[in-house]
Amino acid sequence: MKTMFRIISSLSIILLLGVSNSYSQDGNREFYQLKIYSFDNENQVKTTDAYLENAFLPTLKEIGVSTIGVFKEHTEQDSIIGKTYVLIPLRSLDEFLSMESKLAANDLHGNKGSDYLKAAHDNPPYKRIESILMKAFVDMPKMAVPKLEGPRNERIYELRSYESATEQLYVNKVDMFNAGGEVPLFDDLGFNAVFYGEVLSGANMPNLMYMTTHENIEAQTANWKSFFDSPIWNKLKVRPEYQNNVSKNTKYMLYPTEYSDY
Repeated sequence: MKTMFRIISSLSIILLLGVSNSYSQDGNREFYQLKIYSFDNENQVKTTDAYLENAFLPTLKEIGVSTIGVFKEHTEQDSIIGKTYVLIPLRSLDEFLSMESKLAANDLHGNKGSDYLKAAHDNPPYKRIESILMKAFVDMPKMAVPKLEGPRNERIYELRSYESATEQLYVNKVDMFNAGGEVPLFDDLGFNAVFYGEVLSGANMPNLMYMTTHENIEAQTANWKSFFDSPIWNKLKVRPEYQNNVSKNTKYMLYPTEYSDY
């Protein structure tokens, strides 16, 4: 029995390594880690902002990870403590797996990030961190930096999550973006997409996530009107093979910080 257990365990490890290697060797499609920080108070927000700006982003660039986006939530009330979203593009799963050890060994990270890294248990720099790991869509394998010129706090970086009732329906929705033509339609209508990602690990699976960008709320409203009025979309949405593939659609209205790379 023990011998059989060892065999099964060994096979499981081999399979996992095989999956990791196949992802790592797919050099055409990026991976994305989305880190979402939540807070209890403004002091935590300030401490985390200082860490991200002065330690985390500069160190990632030292170790070869660049084009990092940091975003805040558009909130209707100033009293609401919004979350901070950090989007990190990665060339492979190996880069993702080695990132924490490289950060820990880097002097810049340790020195500039000490207030955050060495915070006391009764004075933490955040409430919690959610981490979502994604792989880029076939039809947009690399991140694109949007070309927006308006004030950063007026820009709309619209992050959306489309959840599906089952894994099969999720795969169907991803196909609708790729083979179905949603990705090129968004491109043709000027949505300035940053990325489209298949969620590999996260709290709301099965789901996909993507981010489009707009100069301001007026542009975002106009862009979506053009989408819903599009003859291409109105033909695509009624195709029998693409019915009932989204059970929940969540959107997050964000804007880039001054120290964000885009």
